Amino acid sequence: MKKLLLICSFLAFGTHLGQGNFELPKGVVSNKIDFQFLSNLVIVPVELNGVTLDFLLDTGVNATILFSIENKDSIQLNNTQPVKLRGLGTGSSIEAIKSTNNTFRIGDAVNRNQSIYIVFDEDLNFSPRLGEAVHGIIGYDFFKNFVVETNYVREQLTFYEPEFYQAPQCKKCFRAPLRFYNNKPYVELEATVGKVTDTVTVLLDSGSGDALWLLKDKEPWLKVPKKHFRDFLGLGLNGNIFGDRSRISGVRLGDYFLRDVNTAFPDKNAFGNINLFKARDGSMGGELLKRFTTIINYPGRELILKKNRYFNQPFYYNMSGLTLQHNGYEYVKEKLAGTNKSKYGNDPNNVKNEVIMYETQQLYAIKLAPKIEVAEVRKGSPAYEAGMRSGDILTHLNGEPIHRFGLQELNALFHSKEGKLLRFQVNRNGYNLRIAFKLKRVL
Repeated sequence: MKKLLLICSFLAFGTHLGQGNFELPKGVVSNKIDFQFLSNLVIVPVELNGVTLDFLLDTGVNATILFSIENKDSIQLNNTQPVKLRGLGTGSSIEAIKSTNNTFRIGDAVNRNQSIYIVFDEDLNFSPRLGEAVHGIIGYDFFKNFVVETNYVREQLTFYEPEFYQAPQCKKCFRAPLRFYNNKPYVELEATVGKVTDTVTVLLDSGSGDALWLLKDKEPWLKVPKKHFRDFLGLGLNGNIFGDRSRISGVRLGDYFLRDVNTAFPDKNAFGNINLFKARDGSMGGELLKRFTTIINYPGRELILKKNRYFNQPFYYNMSGLTLQHNGYEYVKEKLAGTNKSKYGNDPNNVKNEVIMYETQQLYAIKLAPKIEVAEVRKGSPAYEAGMRSGDILTHLNGEPIHRFGLQELNALFHSKEGKLLRFQVNRNGYNLRIAFKLKRVL
C-alpha cells in the first residue's frame, strides 16, 4: 500500500489567515452531486489541492480534518503549524498539524482559503471499520455557505446559494429553528422515555451513524431503560466511546412520530474536558436522519425534514455483538470455471470405439483482498458466548470465503433476522477455529 507524501511548508512565525468561503461559479445558483451512503453516513467526493479524496459530511464538527491519507501518492499542504485537538473519547488531546490557504472543491463549489487539521494517529482512521476509504471530515466550513438538501433515497446532495433558495411548500414537513454553539447546530424534539415525554435539545450530528444519543441523568427523567446492554458506541477524536444501548418509546418531530427508537446513552467520561453546550441533552444522527429528505439551512438557521420511503423501517441493531474492521491485505486464490480438453480421439460420438481420455484443467485467479478482523466483541453477546474474541481473523462464513463478503454486507447481516445461524471459520494466532452462533435479540 502506498504512503502519502505530505509536502508541507512550515511557517517560521505563527501567522493566522482568515478562513475562506465556498463559492459556486458566477451565475450558478445550485449544484448537485452523488454521495456514498455507508453505515448511515454521507461520504462525498472532494478535491484538496488537486488530489481527489472522500470526506465524511458531518454537521457535528466545526473544523475540517484530514486523517487517512495512505492511498495517495502526494499532496501539497500549505502554511503548516503544530496544534492539539480535543474531541469525544476517553483519551487525552491529540497532536495535529494545522494547514491554511488550501484549495478545496466539492462539486463546483470552491474554497481557495481552506484551513485543515491533519491528524496522524492511525487509531482515528474510520476507513477500516467502514470498509471503504474515507480520508477526512468536513462540516461547518461547507454548510455555513449554502442551503444543503440531502436525499438519502437517491443518494444525492444538492446545495443552493441562500439568496436564491426557495423552501418547499410542505404542510406536514417538520420545520424547526437551529441554534448554534461553537458553530454546531442544535434542534429541539420531543422524546418519550418510559412514561415521560419532554422536549430535549440535541446536536444535529450527521457524522453519527446512530439514531439518537441521550445524556443519561442530564435530566431526572433521562434514565437508561431497564432493558439495555453495554456496547462500543463509536470512535471519537480522543479514542473509543462506550455506553449503553437501549430503545426509547418514541421521538416526535412535529407531525412525525417514530416508535421504538434505538438510543445510546454514552458514558460521561466520553466527553472528558469538552466544553458542552449547557442545554444539550444528546445528539440526533444518521439512522434517524436517513428517514427524511433533510434541508439544513445554516444561513437561515432552519432545519426542514420531509419523510421518505425509509420512514417506516424498523430500527435495527447489531444482534451478533461483533464490530469488524479491515486489517491489512492478503493474497487469495479464487477458483474459476474448469475446462475439459480432449487428449485422444477426434470422434465426439465415439462410434469407432476409440479410447477417448479427457484432461480437466482448473483455472485460478490470484487477487489481493482485505483481511477482516474482529475489532470488538460485546461481552454476553452470541458471538462472545460462542468463543469469538478481539483480534480473530475471519476466513469463512457459512462455507464461503470471507473475501466474497463486503464489510457493509456483513454488518447488514448482523442487523437482519433473529435466529439466523452464522458459521464462521477464524484464524487465531495461526490456529484455525470453527465458531457458530445464532443472532439473538436483546432489546
